[in-house]
Amino acid sequence: MDNDGNLRIYSTSESSGNITPTWAAVTDQCQVYGFCGNMGVCGYKDSNPVCGCPSQNFDPVDEHDGRKGCRRKVEIEDCPGDVTMLQLEHTKFLTYPPEVNDQTFIVGSVACRMNCLVSGSCIGSTLVADGSGICYMKTTDFVSGYQGAVLPSTSFLKVCGQAVPNPSSYLDTSGNDNDSLLHAMVIVVVVLVTLLSLFAIVTGFWCWFYGGSKKSRRMSAQYELVDYASGAPVKFSYKELQHSTKGFSESLGEGGFGVVYKGTLANRMVIAVKQLEGIEQGEMQFRMEVATISSTHHLNLVRLVGFCSDGRHRLLVYEFLRSGSLDKFLFTSNDQSEKLLTWENRFNIALGTGRGITYLHEECRDCIIHCDIKPENILLDEGYTAKVSDFGLAKLMNPKDHRHLSLASIRGTRGYLAPEWLANHPITSKCDVYSYGMVLLEIVSGRRNFEVSPETDGKKFSLWAYLEFEKGHTEAIVDKRIKDVDSEEAERAIMVSFWCIQEQPSQRPMMGKVVQMLEGVIDIERPPAPKLVAEGLSSGTAMTVNSDVSGLQTYAASTPAPSSSSSFMNIGASPPTPEREMGKESSSLLGSK
Repeated sequence: MDNDGNLRIYSTSESSGNITPTWAAVTDQCQVYGFCGNMGVCGYKDSNPVCGCPSQNFDPVDEHDGRKGCRRKVEIEDCPGDVTMLQLEHTKFLTYPPEVNDQTFIVGSVACRMNCLVSGSCIGSTLVADGSGICYMKTTDFVSGYQGAVLPSTSFLKVCGQAVPNPSSYLDTSGNDNDSLLHAMVIVVVVLVTLLSLFAIVTGFWCWFYGGSKKSRRMSAQYELVDYASGAPVKFSYKELQHSTKGFSESLGEGGFGVVYKGTLANRMVIAVKQLEGIEQGEMQFRMEVATISSTHHLNLVRLVGFCSDGRHRLLVYEFLRSGSLDKFLFTSNDQSEKLLTWENRFNIALGTGRGITYLHEECRDCIIHCDIKPENILLDEGYTAKVSDFGLAKLMNPKDHRHLSLASIRGTRGYLAPEWLANHPITSKCDVYSYGMVLLEIVSGRRNFEVSPETDGKKFSLWAYLEFEKGHTEAIVDKRIKDVDSEEAERAIMVSFWCIQEQPSQRPMMGKVVQMLEGVIDIERPPAPKLVAEGLSSGTAMTVNSDVSGLQTYAASTPAPSSSSSFMNIGASPPTPEREMGKESSSLLGSK
């Protein structure tokens, strides 16, 4: 092992006594992990490897020895201002397989950068720009970079304040002409092969489409959107998923559109498979979810791995999160103290959930309304990072038209439904804000918002909580089972929750502002007393109301809300009976431990 970190075999000439290397473990010296030290970037100059710093936001550890690495001028934890992402073109961060397996995602450039920026554990990320869309995040304290003119990758690195790139001549890689020419030739060959393959696929599809039966052509047109969406997630056959789930034997839960099963792929990746039921409803759910979920990538959203469109079978494949859903941790009994979340966990979950919903509302090309925010649809990974799940109820909204006039089905969970849902008022992103407010109150208290008990004087908990808040008894609202509660954060969360559950949508803040209030970035005014939904519409059981599009009425915002019974009549459904109130148990994409 040489002092440059590479392993070589040398031979000695008997005649001259010269020692020459005959073999090296790594032929490209810049590929040796840590060759340029921590935060160092390796490149070539005159065919020799040279080390430098990523940008002018860094200083070399030793001015005379670039291999000792670099350090930030201002460390992230000491940053007085905003943390930004430095973008490094034609650069990749070297990794070892163990960290790659846990931190690899298939996303776009923006998501690769933003997911790292919002993650407290991520230092940098690399997007492989070879068409695969693979992004891997660096969560270790050691970053080893490699920069080359023909490297098909872009990397991002956290810095304090504005990123200040190096001069273009700082790390000159033009000296490695032979390697560059070789890489360029390889890229040309790959591009040509790819184009020829695409041509063959298109030709085959054309022959199949125009040579097939009329029925086949109708089915192809019917699922055109799904075929288009298959470029991002993996397309599985029904037999593959049947084998992965052992014949769909291990059920994780049942929802309105089908059962969710646990499975394992050939590469040992554990998945959650949602088997959609009913060709009409299943198709609608399938077309919507594949089109929307596959285009959304965020740290706080459950990732869609793939789908199946095999004959009449419609299935969705999600990542499997072992910790399960939030409700299993909030509403635990006293003998399940091992599942009790700390205050720090709870506050981070509240923030993560808010950021995920903010992404859906404000950062996607089209506003995506979830329509069923509740603890059962907030899933946790092993580090208790919140991930919003179940986009089956989401509706894509035109940002220029905040009304959605084609809701073919109204679905949600009572206790979390905004008043306008049942009053036939326009459905906007403020409905999710209301639901989030109820969930936030439950995160703080560990109790269902619709719970009625002697301790709450026979009132619903959400109403009783506001009365206690008015008296200045915020400690009475906080879950008494947890210790070391940050009283300032708790009061902030309680005030935000009451702002979110205001009856009038115009009084509720946007989700982006909700997150800022929770973070303490902006001040929070004292919230007015929220007028809660009528008692009969807030019992907390699952509710599904289906109707024809023609049966839906939308009212102007100034129109008085009809009563609970009339709202059911307006949408063409009768008031719920006890049997209908039971509903189906909400499906979680995950299993609990």
